[in-house]
Amino acid sequence: MTQVEVKKIIKALNASDGAGVKLKRSIGTPEADYIDPFLMLDEFGSENKEDYVAGFPPHPHRGIETVTYMLHGEFEHEDSTGSKGKMAPGDVQWMKTGRGIIHSEMPAMAGGKLLGFQLWINMPAKLKKNKPEYLYIKNNELGVHKDSEKTVKVIAGKYEKAVGPQTNHNVEPIYFHIVLNEKKEFKCEIPEGHNSFIYLLKGQLQIGEKEHNKTSDSNLILLGRGNKLTVKANKKTEFLFIAGKPIGEPIARGGPFVMNTKAEILEAIQDYNNGTFAKY
Repeated sequence: MTQVEVKKIIKALNASDGAGVKLKRSIGTPEADYIDPFLMLDEFGSENKEDYVAGFPPHPHRGIETVTYMLHGEFEHEDSTGSKGKMAPGDVQWMKTGRGIIHSEMPAMAGGKLLGFQLWINMPAKLKKNKPEYLYIKNNELGVHKDSEKTVKVIAGKYEKAVGPQTNHNVEPIYFHIVLNEKKEFKCEIPEGHNSFIYLLKGQLQIGEKEHNKTSDSNLILLGRGNKLTVKANKKTEFLFIAGKPIGEPIARGGPFVMNTKAEILEAIQDYNNGTFAKY
């Protein structure tokens, strides 16, 4: 087996989205535009309600999947398929937008700490025009592995006997939330050919066998090829580990739309403007 080493350490950039929600973006930036199949990764959070109170009013998507994972606070979701839900700490919302969905995500809290993540996953051309799907996953429905060294929450994939609720997915995603105690190790195998990265929430990590630059909070650590991942915590550390099978198709971006050609982006804009976008 080949040991996975650090390829690049990327500092998340301050940004805003929706109606001015402050966030940190690490994928979908000039330094990391696209890590196939991952299009975007945002960390949104603050203890100041003015940074998030305006939320994400109704807006469209086509051609992507969005995975929203809440750690602190509550958000309410509503979309054009009729799905509704209130996300509490530890909950996950997995939305396959397919040929088109209009949705909103608004804070369901008067104040306090908010922290969550949104990951965009590309869809292959053959699935981009499918009917939208919405999956709401409660915290207690996630797979969890816990021992004296670590806790691994499994959103997608499998770790030891813990299995995530998202299965039979075309990009075979792995999405773990890991808390690793000081001087302890996390090890796992990565499927051959998968692209993978770690997002460090807090703490400090040593990855692989080769020396690399010091990691710090809100760093995205892009991993090189290999199938054996070893992570050691220099102090108690919390991080996300995410991996997926590349799609290998051309992409065209147009704000909330991601298709294969510019013509398809123009079609999405036209559909949205003429009111046929979310007709199922």
